[in-house]
Amino acid sequence: MKKIYIGTSWKMNKTLAEALLFCEQFKTFYPENLKSHIQPFVIPPFTCIREVTDYITTHKLNCLTGVQNMHYQDAGAFTGEISPVMVKDTGAKLVEMGHSERREYFGETDFAVNKKVQAALKHGLTPLVCIGDSAEEKSWGVSAEVVVKQMKIALSGVDKQQATQVMIAYEPIWAIGDQGVPATPDEAEYIHQKLRAALIEVYGNDIAQQMILLYGGSVNLENSTALIVKPNIDGLFIGRSAWQASGFCNILSAINQQN
Repeated sequence: MKKIYIGTSWKMNKTLAEALLFCEQFKTFYPENLKSHIQPFVIPPFTCIREVTDYITTHKLNCLTGVQNMHYQDAGAFTGEISPVMVKDTGAKLVEMGHSERREYFGETDFAVNKKVQAALKHGLTPLVCIGDSAEEKSWGVSAEVVVKQMKIALSGVDKQQATQVMIAYEPIWAIGDQGVPATPDEAEYIHQKLRAALIEVYGNDIAQQMILLYGGSVNLENSTALIVKPNIDGLFIGRSAWQASGFCNILSAINQQN
C-alpha cells in the first residue's frame, strides 16, 4: 500500500527546550495503532534537528525528520549554509527546498532547487520540493502551468530510478500563513491531477503513480480528511495546526480512522 505522508515544518519557531517538549507530548499523544502506511514527519529548525531525531529514534516513534534548507555543495566557503554531509550527520532524512518564503525572501530560484535536488539524491536524502502559485497567477488562470513548470525544472536530470525518492508539495502561496485561505479539496485535487499528468509524461504511469504529491496550505483538523481522500493527494504538509503535538496527533488520528 502506498504510504500517506503527514508532516509539518516548524519554520523559525521553537527553542531546543520547546522542541523537546513537543517530542515528549508527541510521544504521549501519539495515536495508538497508527497504521503502518501512515508516515508522520517533522522538520525542526537546524538548532534542534539532532536532538529531535535522537529523541524520536530512542523512543522508537515512527516519525521521520528533515531540514528546512540545504546547500548543494558538500563543503566550502559558504558562510551560514548547511551541506548535505552535515544534514546526514544529524540523522535527518528529508530536505525541504523551494518553499515560497525561501523564494521570496532569500532569492531561491528553480535552478537552485534543481541543484539541491541533485545534491540530496546523491547523498541518499529525500528532497521535499515545495511549489506554489500566487494569488495573481490563480486569478489569471495559470496556476497549473506555473507549478508544473516549477516541478519539471526541479526534476530536471532526475532519472526514473531516482524520481520515486522525490516528494513534491503543492503549497499555493495564497493558502499559506495565518491569513491564508485553504484550497478546497477539489481545487487541490485539480492541481494534483495536473502534476500527476505531467509526471506521467516525463516518467511513465508506473513511476508517476509511485511518486508522492503532498498538499500544504492552511491544512487543519477540519479539512484534513476531506483532502487526504482525494486520489492524487498522497499526504499533507501542515503548518501551525501541527506545531503543537496535540494538534498534530489529532490530525494523525483522524486520518488513521479514515484510512
